[in-house]
Amino acid sequence: MLYAITALFAFQLLGEAIVQLTGLPLPGALVGTLLLLAALLLHGRLPESLEKAAGVLLQNMMLLFIPVIAGVMLEFDRLSREWQPFVIACVAGAAITFLATAFTFRWCLERQRAREAAASQGDKA
Repeated sequence: MLYAITALFAFQLLGEAIVQLTGLPLPGALVGTLLLLAALLLHGRLPESLEKAAGVLLQNMMLLFIPVIAGVMLEFDRLSREWQPFVIACVAGAAITFLATAFTFRWCLERQRAREAAASQGDKA
């Protein structure tokens, strides 16, 4: 699991370095995540250690949000003055996330149904 966490940090660091060197208008963590996705696609499978490490991180995700929440509370005066863009960003972000999740779930269900249909056709032959 230590290797998997090291790999996650290495991809994030690589993404940060690329953003700093190229001046891309993207967060370094996003670039690192895209690089990790490309590496996993090239590898063809998800290593078991990376799957376990990601599972642990996902189970404890709320702990990762504590610094963000504390940071927002430190800027409460500014937030009270500029609340409209904050609320719009939160609502729009939640709506986009909801739609992306719904479409991805629907796509996965359709793929699963197609596989099951193909498997049942193969059994009949």
